[in-house]
Parts: sequence; C-alpha cells; structure tokens
Amino acid sequence: MLIIRAEHPQDIAGIHLVNRTAFDSVVEADIVDSLRQQARPFVSLVAIDTEGVIGHIAFSPMALDSHPEARIAALAPMAIAPARQRAGIGSALVRSGLDECRRLGFVAVVVLGHAEYYPRFGFVTASTFGLSPEVDVPDEAFMALELQPGAMGRYQGVVRYHPAFGMA
Repeated sequence: MLIIRAEHPQDIAGIHLVNRTAFDSVVEADIVDSLRQQARPFVSLVAIDTEGVIGHIAFSPMALDSHPEARIAALAPMAIAPARQRAGIGSALVRSGLDECRRLGFVAVVVLGHAEYYPRFGFVTASTFGLSPEVDVPDEAFMALELQPGAMGRYQGVVRYHPAFGMA
C-alpha cells in the first residue's frame, strides 16, 4: 500500500538514496539536504510502501524580483526509485504537494521540467504569466501553475530559486 506523507527524520537516508539513484548523481540529494536546513517553508513529502521510501518531492519558496512578497514555490526536485517509475507515484506526490502548497498560502508553483508531464496537473508555460527564469532554459520547460485563480495577474518578473540550488 502506497502512503504519501510529510517526511520524518527517519526518512532522510531514504530520501537521499531515492534522489541519488533517480538522478544518478548526488547533486539533487545534496540540494534537498540544504533546503531542509535553510528553506522556510519547506514542503518535503515521501511516498512509502513496504520497501520504505520509494519517492520524494520538495517545494521551496522562490523570490520574485519585482514582488518580494509574492508567495511562489518551486517544485524541485522530484525523484522516484528507478524500478518504481511510471506507476503513478510521481503524480500522487505532485497532487499532494500542490495541496500542501495551497494550504500554506502559496499563490503559484513553478517547475523546470518535462513539458509532456506537468501540464496534466494544470501547469502552463510560466511566460504565460509573465514569469521568466533566472537561467536560460527552453520556454516550454519552465512552467507555472496558479494555486489561487487570478493571483498571477498581480505578479510578473524574474523568479529566483532558493540559494541552496546554487543557480546564482
């Protein structure tokens, strides 16, 4: 039985392992560890079953240059154990994470990801809302989702990831 819940301290090693194996690198796992220490609010959810942690998703605050008060979250990273991918675990994590971001009062979520995957949750190109990334990425890969309808009509500009991402 699959359970989606907030991370617990005993999940940290499993979260690190899932991120490391899903991305074949320690970069994303290290980013999650840094976000856990530095980002507030930090949404970190796990997918667990009898094998332990099999999926993870993180959301952290972003800064909008023109409106520092805007409550926008970054969805990153999301990792599913390679042997468990394409089984709906990622979708369950995204939906639960978006619900938690709404509950915390975020007005939008931004993701840099696969243009074929995230639109199923309502994501559209971020440029639709007048948002642009701090790094050069393809327009179709940088997407946003309004969590409060109409909220993004007030906010446009460059969004910056938390310093833990090391983009600056």
